[in-house]
Amino acid sequence: MKRYIIPVANSNSQKKTSKEETAKNSMNEEKLIQIIEEHLKKVDKKEYIIEVAFSNEEAQKEELLKIVYEYLKDDKIDEIRVLTNANNINKKFLKMLKKYKVKTVELEIPSVNEYVLKNIKVGYNIDDIKNAVKLIRRKRFDLGIQMMIGLPESTKTDEINTANFIIKMKPKMVGVTPFLVIKNTQFEEKYKEEKYKLLTLVQAVEICKELVGLFNNTKIDVIAIGYGFLDNDIEQLEIAEQVIDGPFHPSFRQLVESSLWYDAIVNKIKKLNVKVSQVEVTVNPIDTNNVIGYKQENIMKLKDLYDVELIVTPDEKIKQGKSKIDIVKTYEDFVKS
Repeated sequence: MKRYIIPVANSNSQKKTSKEETAKNSMNEEKLIQIIEEHLKKVDKKEYIIEVAFSNEEAQKEELLKIVYEYLKDDKIDEIRVLTNANNINKKFLKMLKKYKVKTVELEIPSVNEYVLKNIKVGYNIDDIKNAVKLIRRKRFDLGIQMMIGLPESTKTDEINTANFIIKMKPKMVGVTPFLVIKNTQFEEKYKEEKYKLLTLVQAVEICKELVGLFNNTKIDVIAIGYGFLDNDIEQLEIAEQVIDGPFHPSFRQLVESSLWYDAIVNKIKKLNVKVSQVEVTVNPIDTNNVIGYKQENIMKLKDLYDVELIVTPDEKIKQGKSKIDIVKTYEDFVKS
């Protein structure tokens, strides 16, 4: 069943704002109820697992957790998830989360390079992260982890090491987010002073593709690739308006997943000893767009680079993420005919 996420986030995020702006944008009980009710009008509970996802700051507010818990008790939502970091993980905080039936604690682990962590001033180190993971597991929460790529001073090797560290932690789910320079943050000032060398969009897609492959191979659910809680046009537009620089794309997840599908199809073709002219890929309907590619990119690339026509066939019997790849025609068939 598909998951529908209701985000509970402070619109101030990491921005530098005045006290008046902070008060105006901070989440309160009235705003929270309004957000949840608006989302519940849009979604059919029979078709989705409805999850309320708290960002770091909002998860600290017990009055907000209490409201969401009432929706959980009334069976209007299915799960509660909290995104936080090692600074906030302690017995008291986790006890509060248990009280309000939070299911998943998603831990921010931007990098396992101590220098990178110190450089972005997160205020914790690897030992703090390990201790936080132990506490989360001891209290029997589902563990989620959110990592980043392209951070200042980070390298691809650092990001592979971070992914391997995460795999050893055995989380139930993981998210991968490219670093962006956002308006009115500490990084905007440093970017203007030092000119961070940010990842290009192509580099970000290639690195994410490799990381997602590692997580897929270990059966860790990749719940997020890109930016924000939601994968919709409205949220992505709001993020885009705040981006100064970095590998932003409104369909970033699709770019990554489409590239993975493209590689799988090409690898299948290359293993054959014949020149392929037409290939049929049968997938779950949910995966159809990713196989076709963003703006039909996979169809065009296969035709331009390999002179292969791609046919994509949806079939609900195929599990999401799985496929059946058949060679429909080869150039030998043309010769024989």
